[in-house]
Amino acid sequence: MLRNYNITLIGKFQGVSYSFATLLKSHKLSLTGYVKNLHDGGVFIEAEGKEDNINKLIEWCYIGPPAAEVSEVHAVEKELANFRNFEIKK
Repeated sequence: MLRNYNITLIGKFQGVSYSFATLLKSHKLSLTGYVKNLHDGGVFIEAEGKEDNINKLIEWCYIGPPAAEVSEVHAVEKELANFRNFEIKK
C-alpha cells in the first residue's frame, strides 16, 4: 500500500550532502517526493511509496550520510500527492 510521509529532521547537516544522500537513498527505495534544506538548518522530506520502503527511509534518516549529526526525526503521515519522481528542492 502506498503511503506519504512528511519527515522533518533536526541536527547538524551543513556540508554533509544530506539532501543528495537522501535523493540517492530514495531512488534505491523507489520513492517519489522531494527533500529540501530548511532556513533553520534542518531538513524536510516528503516521501511517497510502499510502506516498507518509507519505513526504511525513516530508519535511515536517523543516521544519514557520514558526518551528519541527527538529533531528532519527526515523521507524520499525509495524503498521497502522486509525485512522479524524487528531487532536491531549493
